[in-house]
Amino acid sequence: MKRLPYIKFAKWGECEDCGRWVHLQYCTSIRVIRRGDNFFCPDCTRKRAEQCKPRPFSDLPATSVIISYYNEARSTLLRTVVSVLRRTPPELIKEILLIDDFSDDVEVGRLLPEIPKVQVFRNKKREGLIRSRVRGANLAGSEVLTFLDSHCEVNVGWLEPLLFRIAESPKAVVCPVLDVINTSTFDYIAAPHTPVVVGGFDWGLNFKWEPPAQSMVFRPEDPRKTAVMAGGVFSISRSWFNKLGKYDPGMDIWGGENFELSFKVWMCGGEIEIVPCSRVGHVFRKRHPYEFPDGDTNTVIRNTRRVAEVWMDEYKRYFYKMKPSARMKPFGKISNRKKLRNQLECQSFAWYINNVYPVLKPPVSDEVLFGQLKQGDLCLDVDTGHVPIITILSPCDADRQSQEWSWKKRGDITNNGLCLTANLETTHSYILAKFCSQDESQQSVIPIMVSRSGYFQPKVTFTVETCNMNMMR
Repeated sequence: MKRLPYIKFAKWGECEDCGRWVHLQYCTSIRVIRRGDNFFCPDCTRKRAEQCKPRPFSDLPATSVIISYYNEARSTLLRTVVSVLRRTPPELIKEILLIDDFSDDVEVGRLLPEIPKVQVFRNKKREGLIRSRVRGANLAGSEVLTFLDSHCEVNVGWLEPLLFRIAESPKAVVCPVLDVINTSTFDYIAAPHTPVVVGGFDWGLNFKWEPPAQSMVFRPEDPRKTAVMAGGVFSISRSWFNKLGKYDPGMDIWGGENFELSFKVWMCGGEIEIVPCSRVGHVFRKRHPYEFPDGDTNTVIRNTRRVAEVWMDEYKRYFYKMKPSARMKPFGKISNRKKLRNQLECQSFAWYINNVYPVLKPPVSDEVLFGQLKQGDLCLDVDTGHVPIITILSPCDADRQSQEWSWKKRGDITNNGLCLTANLETTHSYILAKFCSQDESQQSVIPIMVSRSGYFQPKVTFTVETCNMNMMR
């Protein structure tokens, strides 16, 4: 067989000896098969072709395609790159930037720069997908950034609808419909045309696909608003991405970055859409083919805790109820990310829930109110340096978890499993924080007057007053 420069990238082929499709390791005589220029989804119909008529792209901006990879199979990476070049008008591709995240085998991407428009940059150490994508964005020279996973195959006409929407709405972040590439055979399996599913999540920040709200009426080709994106494949204006602070550089490796970007896009004045006329095949792997330095679960919990602390306001307590172990996970400094949010004058998470994702309801709870117990500029705090644990008044800090109190229906006032406890005989003049029980000394321990301006306003304020249980407003 003639030895070609790129034959080493083939993973599957038709064996000339046995006539079957086999992996390279089982057969040395391989005829490489590639999909033709006119490849469409297997069930693309004439109706869809008519609905998604090609638009003129002479005035569309070109894009920089950014692909981060780590220990990716060479054939899969090559398939991704070649599909972009073969199924995209060349005028719309300025460059393809491959960020090698310190793969074990440096040879994986060594030959790829011989392909026109392809550049490879290797990290000096393992950075993870998040920071590798930021590096790619910093290197990009076009007005629009298009992020792809390293195990994709773009379809015909995939890019034009994305660029068209960004040209119409520069603050729109646009995603294609993701078709499925079989992990074993690499067969391309088209996602159903209807309904076009959108992204959703639960309070544990677990992503899921779900149908759009029934109240929404679409033409088949209309973009669908989505509360959160899957995160692997999307296009965004470079100036908008930079203004949003790119990805959070304090997040590690992979996980949670789609929530961080989705929340700030919506809350800071943008929108996220899925464009049905754009389709990209994606290999949905059953597990990560590489190791996380701190373990995949710990890394994702750390990252999502950063998201909750920066963007979810008082709703973050629902995240902690779903992921209680997250409270024990260090998450690094977030002051710069909070400063960015303030500078961008972003909306509250309550606004996001009410306007973007109203289907996400607070979990059923016996909680009456939640907030700080406040006296002037001081708030009731827990001092764990004493045994028994006592309560003190400290300067109010909205980010201090030991100042977050929940008033339950039965009268308990709790903080992270501890209940305020007062009894003249046992605690004397002190208010202690003890593990919650059914003791009457933990019910209605502090007479309060509640000043409330509306349901779920940020940090409902409790004011400590003299003993009068009838005083409430």
